[in-house]
This record gives sequence, structure tokens and C-alpha cells, in this order.
Amino acid sequence: MRTTTLGGGAVPVSELALGCAALGNLFHPVTEEAARATVDAAWNAGVRTFDTAPHYGLGLSERRLGAALRDRPRDAYTLSTKVGRLLVPNPDGGAADDDLTNGFAVSATHRRVWDFSADGVLRSLEASLERIGVDRVDVALLHDPDDHAEQALDEAYPALERLRAEGVIGAIGIGMNQSALPARFVRETDIDVVLLAGRYTLLEQDGLTELLPEAAARGRSVVIGGVFNSGLLTAPRPDATYDYAPAPQPVLDRALRLLAVCERHGVPLRAAALRFPFGHPAVASVLTGARTPEEVRDTVEQLRRPIPDALWDELRAEGLLNPDTPVPAVAPVGDAMPPKEPS
Repeated sequence: MRTTTLGGGAVPVSELALGCAALGNLFHPVTEEAARATVDAAWNAGVRTFDTAPHYGLGLSERRLGAALRDRPRDAYTLSTKVGRLLVPNPDGGAADDDLTNGFAVSATHRRVWDFSADGVLRSLEASLERIGVDRVDVALLHDPDDHAEQALDEAYPALERLRAEGVIGAIGIGMNQSALPARFVRETDIDVVLLAGRYTLLEQDGLTELLPEAAARGRSVVIGGVFNSGLLTAPRPDATYDYAPAPQPVLDRALRLLAVCERHGVPLRAAALRFPFGHPAVASVLTGARTPEEVRDTVEQLRRPIPDALWDELRAEGLLNPDTPVPAVAPVGDAMPPKEPS
């Protein structure tokens, strides 16, 4: 699997990255055996980039990922985790509590406390290293600082910049499901990467307005998460979700139109959704979640399907893509071909 480096620096990422929220029991429990097998399947498929966070299952994702990677050579993979939420012991913990677990099927043993201070960043990374069982992470991402933008800019980012200068971390990034604040970070800081979830997909291209052009112009990298828009682009149907909630009818209708075009070209919708982000030169990797080895293998299979130019042309003709939206070359991922220029 082809790799590139973030922001032109020294941290490599594979074109497909494994997002490990599901290993933290996102929505439904995952067994220890399934979590390990999922990471093993990703490794066997050539994935060498793994993303986790304290938020995912109150640390469960970090612990499971660390256990699954423990016997792998540390220099052979890239590991990212996130800062901004500290896990504080919850004296009333035990039973699951939706307000505390945030959609993860785990016991509420801890509370998440927002903290984008310099001290909070250091404490968060130290706790993550202990949970994962490693001596370093390669990428530290500011996690969802929507309501904490100034503290993240004035305190958290400078703390990460010092750690990068000291060689403690290799790259700095921000991970969000909006594009405006990450674009500000690209302009005002020296971050290496943006993890953009759900805002540059086959369904919607909000990230193309400002963030992606800014990143390309400044030599920064973008990793695209949420390419299926919470599952809607895997199977558009009335009970599908979008942004982790029931899909509004206009959004569902648009997804069904995308599906119809893909079917006319004999291409699974999820294959087109996986390949689409690679049309933009700022995109270094696509990050997808999985909870079983079968899901990993299907993702790799779909990602490698060549998508005919005629499919992108019809999406433009149908008004489902703007005429100037960049689309990928026909060659499957892994072949060193540049993005196709807009036509």
C-alpha cells in the first residue's frame, strides 16, 4: 500500500488508515478477540497507520490497539492519538451512562473533561502512552476544539509545537467534523495535518470551499475520515444514519441518486465513496473504521476497484458533483498516478 509523508515531513501514512473508534465499543460491544483480529487484518492488508483517542470507549480503544500492535516493530507503523479530553475517574461509575459514555458501550468508570491547556495536553499524552503501552506517538491531534478554539490555539498548539521540536512527537494535527476551524489552524499555525471527518465525501464537499485549497497551497496534508457519512453511503435506505442521526429525507434522496449512478456503471457506492477523496492533491490518506476482519478486507477490496471516468462525468452531469471538483485517476490506489485534472 502506497505511503506518503504528512505535510512534507518525516511521518509516513498509508493510503488507508484504520480508525479505531469501533474498538472502543462504539454503539455496540466488540470482543477482545474481534478487536485483535481486526487490527491483524488491517496489518495483513498493508495498513500501517492507526488512529485512536482517549474519547473512544473511555480509553478502551487505546488499550486494545496497543495490545494488538505490541508485537509489531514500533518503527513499522504510524500511531496517532488525540488531546483535548482528559479522562477523570468517576466515583459513581459502574453501569453504562449515555451522558458519560457518549455512545460507547462501556461502563462509566471515567468522565471526559475538556482541557486544551498546555498542562492538559501533557497529561493527556502521558496517560495515552500508558494506556497504549508505547514510548511515543507519531501524531498528536487536537480533538474537536469547536468550543475551545482560542485555548487550543493559544495553549494546546504551542505545547504540541514544543513537543514536536523536541522530537517527542513527529507531527501535529487537528481532528474535527467541520472545516472552518481547521482552515484557520492551517493559516495561523504550522500544523502538519488535518483529520477531516464527513466534510469531504461523495455526498458533500464543504472542505473544498476553504480548507483543502489552503492545505494544498501551504503544503499541509489532509486525512479524510467519515467517507461513508456515518454509514449512509454504504447502504442508503430509510433507516440509514447521517452524522450519527437519522438521515434527513433530502440527504437520503441525494445518496439514492449517487447510488443509482454508481449502479449504472457497475460500481459499488462504497467503492466510489472510498476513492473519491484521492482526487484532491492535499489528501494523503483515507481513514475508515472497522469492527471485524471482514469489514477491513471489504474496505481494501473496494478501495482498489478502478472507477471509470464516465462515472465521475455522469455525477457532474447530474449535478451531484460541481464541474470543478477534482476526481481520482482511473488507476487503483497503490499505483503512482496523479489525480485527474478537472475537465
